[in-house]
Amino acid sequence: MFTFIPEYKSIREVLTDQKLAALGDAYVNFVYSVALSKRKGEPTGAKVDSRLLAEALRKSGLRKLLPSRIDRHRQADAAEALIVYAWVRNVMTIEEGVSILEQRENMVEAFCSFLLTAKRRLNL
Repeated sequence: MFTFIPEYKSIREVLTDQKLAALGDAYVNFVYSVALSKRKGEPTGAKVDSRLLAEALRKSGLRKLLPSRIDRHRQADAAEALIVYAWVRNVMTIEEGVSILEQRENMVEAFCSFLLTAKRRLNL
């Protein structure tokens, strides 16, 4: 279905794909907004802060796969790329992502879990 997205052989390739990260930005914000909407009981639109995603990436241990001199925004991009790649490869559904995010109060922990689940299922 997504023939325009290459099949990557390593997690590092996924984490550093800026075009994939651009798609991931919209996807992550959508999943986050649905999770917040379910929690609040009303439609809510929200954007995930790059600090939150960068912290979740570090907490997950995936930060070490990126170049040492990379800013917080690029770290957040890496997280977004990995999350959307798991969806594109049909190893995680939108509903699973929403469920992971709505189960935890701490969003850093929630996104850390999201990232680790995506990585494990992609088996890269």
